[in-house]
Amino acid sequence: MTGIPRKEQRQRTRETLLDATIECLVTHGYAGTTTQRIQDLAGVSRGALLHHFGSKSELLVAAIHHTAAARLDRFTRLVAELDEGPEALEQMVMAIREAMAGPSFQAAIELWAASRTDSQLRDALLPAERTLGAALHRLFDQHSGIDDPELARTAFESLMVLVRGLELTRIMRDDPTVDDRIVADWLAGLRARIASP
Repeated sequence: MTGIPRKEQRQRTRETLLDATIECLVTHGYAGTTTQRIQDLAGVSRGALLHHFGSKSELLVAAIHHTAAARLDRFTRLVAELDEGPEALEQMVMAIREAMAGPSFQAAIELWAASRTDSQLRDALLPAERTLGAALHRLFDQHSGIDDPELARTAFESLMVLVRGLELTRIMRDDPTVDDRIVADWLAGLRARIASP
């Protein structure tokens, strides 16, 4: 007997399965993510997997929400102690860059691509991503220091497109400093727009 309450054991098993799903998506891509691979990686029985998720679709839908929550949690922690003042915008941009990178984001990209032709996956993906996007936008507005609402909206949307594109195409670049130069150029352009009357 482990001494861990049953409810906590179930939650741990569920988290283990979701983490294994993310790892499979990153390592094997959407097409190579199978319930058998997830089960093996999680170290659980077929019965345990089916107890938590009755189908691969159900598991992937839960993984969508898991990745969105992980990215939002990461971003919230990054902006929790942002400075007030001229450096706040750059710190906000770096926080968004960091939140839109790594395994959770790479798994999300796999799910986005698959949802293009899988309507069930798309129907599950859109609400989770919209919730995440709205929360990111709210935090951006609070900490970016941009007073003009239209400029803030454009800045946020263009930043999201920029960082997603950089992460998506990162594996194709030999020079890792290119990303930093592109973001610095974007920041310089935004600062010029903020400064112009």
